[in-house]
Amino acid sequence: MLERGEPGEAAATATPDAGPQASTGQAPSLRELPEPPDAVKARELLADLVVADEDDVPGYSRAKFPHWITQSGTCDTREVVLQRDGQDVVQDDQCRAVSGTWYSEYDGLTIDSASRIDIDHIVPLKEAWRSGASQWTTPERRAFANDLTDSQLIAVSYSSNRKKGDKDPDNWKPSLKSYWCTYSRAWISVKATYHLTANPAEAAALAEMLDTCAT
Repeated sequence: MLERGEPGEAAATATPDAGPQASTGQAPSLRELPEPPDAVKARELLADLVVADEDDVPGYSRAKFPHWITQSGTCDTREVVLQRDGQDVVQDDQCRAVSGTWYSEYDGLTIDSASRIDIDHIVPLKEAWRSGASQWTTPERRAFANDLTDSQLIAVSYSSNRKKGDKDPDNWKPSLKSYWCTYSRAWISVKATYHLTANPAEAAALAEMLDTCAT
């Protein structure tokens, strides 16, 4: 889940794909992950998740979820999310963010250096492994780890990301309670999209977090 790897793990790498040359310059002023379903729909999706105790399947490795892959030209998934989630982001000719600001939704920090930003997997890679991804093919895990379509990837402070680790919502929640609604909706949406299970305590925590959504 951590851009630089979970504690004690090395970050995975991937072979670049071919593609058109990436553009450089100022990025659009966007600061949000793809919108998850609203609270009503999220409750329906939560009710439909298979609730089961997690199986700590041996053999997990970040290398089984290849990332960050090239999305276009020299731009990999990390750089795409940095551009998407930042304000006034400027990239060099290798698509690296050289300036800009990022607001971390988890803890409310505003950060002016890309080196202090992690790209978080809302549903961590190891959590996905425990709840069904151990049965996937490598291409399926690759798609999950680089998903720019669903509400799965978000730029946040590295400090909040390291505190989160591979914990589910029963064991970790954003320190900003105002983000619990969006976070729970995103988590539920990703689990539903990828047909992943939820353990009982996780499901209860998600229901509690959905209670913070405005009615």
